[in-house]
Amino acid sequence: MLVPDGATELELLAQWCDGSDRAGDELLRKSFPVLYRFFINKVGDATDDLVQQTLIGCVRHREKILDSGAFRMYLLKIARSRLYDYLRAARRRAGHIDEDFSHVSVAEAGTGGTTRFGKAQAATRVRDVLQRLPVDLQLVVELHYWEGHTTAEISEALELAQGTVKSRLRRAREQLQRELGDGADVDVLIGRAIPKVESGSA
Repeated sequence: MLVPDGATELELLAQWCDGSDRAGDELLRKSFPVLYRFFINKVGDATDDLVQQTLIGCVRHREKILDSGAFRMYLLKIARSRLYDYLRAARRRAGHIDEDFSHVSVAEAGTGGTTRFGKAQAATRVRDVLQRLPVDLQLVVELHYWEGHTTAEISEALELAQGTVKSRLRRAREQLQRELGDGADVDVLIGRAIPKVESGSA
């Protein structure tokens, strides 16, 4: 089946459901950078495994995703579910039972370390600060600043009220400002800290 240039994710998904392996390959190629950025600053070297798990979930539920009307948002829902499962397991292994990710950060869960980032000091510092935010706050910051999603889109992906997303984004920015200093331009620094997808990863 011919895959037209510029096909949307939903069009690729529909063609994939109709049996086009080429459309499926193109869809996964488009999805990989988003998933890589979603996981890398939260689970470090477990990123590849969780990306794979998310894409497997996408394959298993592709008809449901097609019905959802928004592939990217459904993909992020699956990614969030895989992330929380991973973090809960890490907490249990460490002997903790607190799974309230409105308070627990990936740094506390012991999953944030990674060998993949370069040593650009400013970007590394911002990513370290992000890892110390509660997971629920880190999610909204990275989806907003790194993926460019609106609060309405994030509320759909995370299944939260839009007001809750706005509140979490505000709280996260306030905490980042305290950590980075009053003179720091938080918006600019977060933008500069976007992880680069490794070449050849997709």
